Amino acid sequence: MIGITSFGGFVPRFRLNRQTIFQAMGWFNPATFGSAAGERSVANSDEDSLTMAVAASVDCLRGRPRDGIRAVFVGSSSLPFELREAAGIVAAALDLSAEVRTADLTDSLRAGTAALLAGLDAVKAGPGGEVLVVASDCRLARMGSMQEHMYGDAAAAVVLGDRDIIAEFKGSYSVSYDFGDHLRETGSRFDRTWEERWVRDEGYQKIIPQAVAGLLKRCGLAIGDVAKVVFPCEFARAHSIIAKILGAKPEQVQDPLMKVLGDSGAAHPLVMLVAALQGAKPGDKIVLAGYGHGCDAMLFEVTDRITKVTQPRGIKGYLGIKEDIQSYERYAVFRELIPMEVGIRGEFQAPTAFSTLWRDRRAVMALVGTKCTSCGTPQFPPQRICVTCGAIDRMTDYRFSDKTGKVFTYTGDMLAFSVDPPAIYGIVDLDGGGRLYLDFTDCRIESIKVGMPVELSFRRKYHDRHRGISGYFWKAVPLHSGVTGGTA
Repeated sequence: MIGITSFGGFVPRFRLNRQTIFQAMGWFNPATFGSAAGERSVANSDEDSLTMAVAASVDCLRGRPRDGIRAVFVGSSSLPFELREAAGIVAAALDLSAEVRTADLTDSLRAGTAALLAGLDAVKAGPGGEVLVVASDCRLARMGSMQEHMYGDAAAAVVLGDRDIIAEFKGSYSVSYDFGDHLRETGSRFDRTWEERWVRDEGYQKIIPQAVAGLLKRCGLAIGDVAKVVFPCEFARAHSIIAKILGAKPEQVQDPLMKVLGDSGAAHPLVMLVAALQGAKPGDKIVLAGYGHGCDAMLFEVTDRITKVTQPRGIKGYLGIKEDIQSYERYAVFRELIPMEVGIRGEFQAPTAFSTLWRDRRAVMALVGTKCTSCGTPQFPPQRICVTCGAIDRMTDYRFSDKTGKVFTYTGDMLAFSVDPPAIYGIVDLDGGGRLYLDFTDCRIESIKVGMPVELSFRRKYHDRHRGISGYFWKAVPLHSGVTGGTA
């Protein structure tokens, strides 16, 4: 038996009301009014598909040992690097073993389910261990386009294994077509889509039913045997039509989350799957379909173990943690859609020293410091001499990224460059010991208080546009009322 042993998700805090988009850009394209209902998720200025992949993985691995992970597969159509492996960065941020196998799957909206199938094949092939599969997308859309309303940013992750299964993998069926509904040339920032009716009628409404019907036939099932059918479709009416073609009743169809999140591209099938698992019962059969240049369809059956595992924050939990971005212009600046005057302080960016990053990789990427074996004091950055008792070379590695803490001091700085001023930074006292100087994110200066609980989140520290490099580090995120759990 192989299947899903853990799952998690991530949705950025910010939401953009689609009416806000229409009020800003409707003059250019009045036809977008039909898509201007509900809201979409928006990645913060320091988030991208890579940071969201880490956040979803962290949610998936919360409270679990990590030494059993032997492979990491990342599926995305919007990775920040064309020649730097995202899966390797995710593995480093999670402080996984250097012996882990890593691979990126991209160039298609089916990359998320392709990564999932690759992970299942790896588990089936053995020998032992678990595979982390994460799908994440943070796609750009042209200003004034329909896609600007329909896209949303999110990520989802699952751990696959051959023991302690919560959703058993029962089979798959795939079809592959060079169907040119979504494409993006190398070097371009934006997707290009073909005529909507053709994409809807010839793409979604024919290809998804073909794959799902093939899966059901292969597994000897009828649609009535299935508890949930999970499939993406950015067109609300077409989503309903596909369900009717499949013969699925409304209660069998998983909410596509378009009104509250948007279409998260390659991540969306796994995002919907995580949402389905958060409400699943033992014995439920779940059909998952991933669309893009064909379709992957998979069948999972939920086991009794789902009632025994600690539920992650997941997609449903993160959907409840939100803040209206309010301004379309703010969103456009976050996504670098319009040029801004950054001033002298914002113009200079020291080059990334990859030799230094390599030497300090665990400290920078995974926030690993040291803990004195003589007096038990955690300290960061890693030390040879204990700052408390003076012991020399009596240190053990100590990971800070999975700790929560409290605000000790904070500052709002209007002089330091920030695309979302003021720049907020301060000192955090971590639970279990240790004190870190960190940037704060996902918050407003007026909402921060001394003593306020915080968690840590892997974010983009800077974006060096001139050299084409993004640098990453951990930041403090205030834990607001009703939110529990760390992020790593």
